[in-house]
Amino acid sequence: MGTDNGSPSPMYGETTKHHRNCGQRLVDSFRRDPNAAIIPTTTDKEGNRHIDLEHAAAATAESGLSRRLKSRHLQMIAIGGSIGTGLFVGSGAALSTGGPASLVIAFIIIGVMLYCTVHALGELAVLFPVAGSFSAYSTRFLDPAWGFAMGWNYTLQWLVTLPLEIVAASITISFWNDKINHAAWVAIFLAVIISINLFGVKGYGEAEFIFAIIKVVAVIGFIILGIVLNCGGGPKGSYIGGKYWHNPGAFHDGFKGLCSVFVTAAFAFAGTELVGLAAAETANPRKSLPTAIKQVFWRITLFYVVSLIIVGLLVPYNDPRLLGKSSADAKASPFVLAIYDAGIQVLPSIMNVVIMIAVLSVGNSAVYGSSRTLAALANQGQAPKILGYIDRTGRPIISILVASSLGFLAFLAASSKEGEAFTWMLALSGLSSIFTWGSINLAHIRFRRAWRVQGHSLDELAFRSQPGIVGSWIGFILNCLVLVAQFWTGFAPEGYKDMSTNDLVQNFFEGYLAAPVVIAFYIPYKLYYKTPFMRARDIDLHTGIREMNLAELLAEERAERATWPKWKKAYKYMC
Repeated sequence: MGTDNGSPSPMYGETTKHHRNCGQRLVDSFRRDPNAAIIPTTTDKEGNRHIDLEHAAAATAESGLSRRLKSRHLQMIAIGGSIGTGLFVGSGAALSTGGPASLVIAFIIIGVMLYCTVHALGELAVLFPVAGSFSAYSTRFLDPAWGFAMGWNYTLQWLVTLPLEIVAASITISFWNDKINHAAWVAIFLAVIISINLFGVKGYGEAEFIFAIIKVVAVIGFIILGIVLNCGGGPKGSYIGGKYWHNPGAFHDGFKGLCSVFVTAAFAFAGTELVGLAAAETANPRKSLPTAIKQVFWRITLFYVVSLIIVGLLVPYNDPRLLGKSSADAKASPFVLAIYDAGIQVLPSIMNVVIMIAVLSVGNSAVYGSSRTLAALANQGQAPKILGYIDRTGRPIISILVASSLGFLAFLAASSKEGEAFTWMLALSGLSSIFTWGSINLAHIRFRRAWRVQGHSLDELAFRSQPGIVGSWIGFILNCLVLVAQFWTGFAPEGYKDMSTNDLVQNFFEGYLAAPVVIAFYIPYKLYYKTPFMRARDIDLHTGIREMNLAELLAEERAERATWPKWKKAYKYMC
């Protein structure tokens, strides 16, 4: 028997090759994945609309996203993923606002909060590596309406971060050439970021791997150089020591100055949680995520705290060049100023290259974070269905295009409204992370409660948070305290007695805009769908667990760990 063209039919068990040209394969890759399902809202017997929580959990667990991230990608995302303009640039305005002691104390407090938060997220993400984890965990463990609010809060945070970072990159170029219109650089950077994300999660992972290595090497190099300069080893060769902590001083504006730095610190740490979002696209999250989570401690300690101590020793807080108020003012970087003041000619340009790479990295993460959250919201019936379109290569392609299109707001850099537009976009993203982190801690607390109530033990968990449930309470309380501190500094800033009513209102919403946005998403959804607060006995603890034979795998791994020498056990505990 033969085929119509005369060639023999394949025998049973044989396959035939389908020859398609490169263009056809490219077109086919954009077609919808038939296994990616969208969960619609339903109507009960009384006519009330509601979200089917069981199907929503299943949709985020079986989203059709590509699972091509490797352990090395996750580790570099964890180590260097959030090292960006918040550290390199925003720390300058924070130093000017609170002084060097306030800068370090605020970053340590936020660092402790993040350490607890990321471990809580790691425990959840290893057990439930689901798409759009931040909103999905809030929906499953807290309240579907709060999950809806958190999903859109996180999406908006990254949507407005993209144009902010692109403008920051274009302004950094002006360090070398300020004659070319910024719009030209905006177009170039936007094209690069969109291209990276069109390569899917593998493109994002490889780009972040390279970006993170460059940033980590740069920060370590700066720390070594800073110690040498502080000890008098620079071209101008004078010992600095701690003189700037005495004159002009360690604190600026006292306790209020310290509280004013919290939001800058939160903005700097934004993106730390992306390692949890990437769990759904990781080949083996049970093995690669714990290692990546443990790296966060070293990044907080070394890259943030140590480098900012060095910055505070080298640059006085009353330096007029530190007055840049947004991440788009790259000329205000205290890292660049410290090198420039030492009289080193070439390194300021190298540091600006690193800053430009950092803003591209954050812009890349912005498209990744917002597109995955949008797709997860659509999968749960909490966003337009079209946003859940996942193509055959595992890309949420419509969400990527929507997230990328917001980057065109960066062309405002060439207009007269640049300052006003970006002040409000920065305000929208400033406190968003605090709500996300607080929700992660609270979701972990509720998960542990449900895990115990439903008869499970902690020995059944593939990864257990090192600070445990106490750490989640500490993280949650610290998030609440930061919200209170920011409310106070927004309501009564330094010199508020001399400010007009309009200026006070504008100042408050510039620092606290994320709060009313979250409320505006939460309350209408809560009232319309009448969503329940999740009870411990009703929480779904089964949907989304990727490893079905988890108990056997854990028993084998514990038996293997028992044979390790003490040094290896200690190393694996910390790293």
